[in-house]
Amino acid sequence: MLLLLLLVAAFKINQLHQNSQQLMLSCSSELFDRRLEAGADDEHYLVVDLQLNGAKAVLNYRYFDMDGAAAGTLLMDGKVERLADKQYQISIDHKQELDGTGQMPAHMQYVSYISNINLNRDGNHLLSIEILDVDASKDYAVVRFQPSNTVCGCRLMH
Repeated sequence: MLLLLLLVAAFKINQLHQNSQQLMLSCSSELFDRRLEAGADDEHYLVVDLQLNGAKAVLNYRYFDMDGAAAGTLLMDGKVERLADKQYQISIDHKQELDGTGQMPAHMQYVSYISNINLNRDGNHLLSIEILDVDASKDYAVVRFQPSNTVCGCRLMH
């Protein structure tokens, strides 16, 4: 009986810890498609807004061409599956795609393709977010998004 009470207490403590987790980031990166000839619509700008609130996760990938015109948007939401030291494993269970003007950036094509495969096959798409460096005094972080292996500079939002 005592062991059962300890297990229930440990579960509740873990649940409280997960529910108290909050993180908001606004990230950006320039994207270059090296497979295309120079000047052939090979540069885009990516803005990723990330919000983790307890076990809930929302990601908004927004793509722009270098003139600022919208090139597409991927809206994803799901839940935080695992939290390790500066690394978050997120299970995406819903995605919405919005087309922009012009050609879809190669990065968006890849994220769309791999997430579609996983969502259709498994019902979820796993991604990880790793905080590589952070300076809380300057509200700045460097973050890597997987599986796209994208590194972004991020502003910590409060």
